Amino acid sequence: MATSSSHRVSTGERINISSQPGRLEGELGRRGIRLTRQRRILLRIIDTAPEHLNVEVLLRQARHFDPRLNRVTVYRTLDLLKRFGLVDELDLLHLRGHQHYYETHGPRDHIHVACLGCGKVREVESELFDRLKRQIERECDIEITVARTEIGGYCPACRRRS
Repeated sequence: MATSSSHRVSTGERINISSQPGRLEGELGRRGIRLTRQRRILLRIIDTAPEHLNVEVLLRQARHFDPRLNRVTVYRTLDLLKRFGLVDELDLLHLRGHQHYYETHGPRDHIHVACLGCGKVREVESELFDRLKRQIERECDIEITVARTEIGGYCPACRRRS
């Protein structure tokens, strides 16, 4: 991962892998939300996921720890996390069909950069993106609380193939 205080680019799919394990449990606990065993399993998986998770992958991984965990529990937990602003729901340019993907918030907003050929997704944090958001806040007189940006193009391997 390329790093500096103003710019980071993921080498894998996500920048903030395991940046704060247990953060989701802590956040929900502070809000007085009951943390069942199944919910804790889901929170740990989401907290430490090296890639963006869809419901199917999350359910499959969670069933390794508790085979009785069901899809309804996954959806309810994701809805709870979205309601509290702890996860984002993404479509990642619909590169992988019409599924939605979920990721925890990191310390900074980031841009999703996807290869339209192979589907690889990377994340980029940038001071330039932070300045653009501040400019938009000033010019539109709005306090930005959500910023999702997705950019598509072709990676070097896909450019060589075509």
